[in-house]
Amino acid sequence: MALTKVSKNLVSTDTVLPVDAIGANYGSTSAPVTIAVTVASKTAAHPYNGDGSGNGYYLDGVEAPAIQLHGADNVTSNSEYVYRFDQSDSSNSGHPFRFYLDADKTTAFTTGVTTNGTAGSSGAYTQIAVTEDTPSIIYYQCSSHAYMGNYATVPASNKINHSEALIDLPTATTTLVGTNTTDTLTNKTISAGAFSGVSNFQAAITEQAVALTSGTSVTLDISAGSVFTITLAHNISTFTWSNPASSGDVSAFVLKVTQDGTGSRTIAFPASVDFAGGTAPTLSSGANDVDIFVFVTTDGGTTYFGFTAGQNMS
Repeated sequence: MALTKVSKNLVSTDTVLPVDAIGANYGSTSAPVTIAVTVASKTAAHPYNGDGSGNGYYLDGVEAPAIQLHGADNVTSNSEYVYRFDQSDSSNSGHPFRFYLDADKTTAFTTGVTTNGTAGSSGAYTQIAVTEDTPSIIYYQCSSHAYMGNYATVPASNKINHSEALIDLPTATTTLVGTNTTDTLTNKTISAGAFSGVSNFQAAITEQAVALTSGTSVTLDISAGSVFTITLAHNISTFTWSNPASSGDVSAFVLKVTQDGTGSRTIAFPASVDFAGGTAPTLSSGANDVDIFVFVTTDGGTTYFGFTAGQNMS
């Protein structure tokens, strides 16, 4: 098997050697696949020949092969498959076999990994239980010396190992959205997002109205929505509008005002609101009367232009 070193964290191979090619097929906790580990001097065939230790691992007599660990891809359940790397041979003394997310051993991988005994002693081994949550690529290396091993791939993994960070692959019910393609989003929520350029909406946009609570002092947070409703049970003497868009951007919102069963409630609009003629409209006073207003600002809330969309609409 020819091995070519591309970098310390990526090795290309003509053939990735499946574990079942050097051991049994799929193992369990009670009957794991067992691979004999020995240590000997590196040859030119070693993927890290010339780097790190002068010694390398041999798996069932093969020098530092790239291996493939099977897991839950071969059954209908999420059963784990167990592989035992037997280090009882005396050549392993001082060379504990461990797993990492990178060949440089920056981040150890320990999930599902168990060890027993001391490397080079009878009964010593490192064992890994492989599932769909085992990273797509892990590295087997000596915890005491550099670049003695190679890597293992896990074809059925749901986790991509990228720059020592694990990224979960989407499930069958997850929709992937490309950055350079046109995608249809169904039942998706965009939080704190921004659209740039021209956005073409080919169907109605549904928005939930924000209900304000009546009181003598009321705050309307413009960033919370674009349609606000309030049923007046008080005369609002202080009406504060907060969080408009920055100057140069636009904030626009609709305000639906409903009188309660008593009626004749009033609102003192903010001084920054400029209605036509410079005078705020008088609210409809009848019980349950509805007035609708529209407000727009382009200067960060310094001035709001106010428009009466309809009154006495009970």
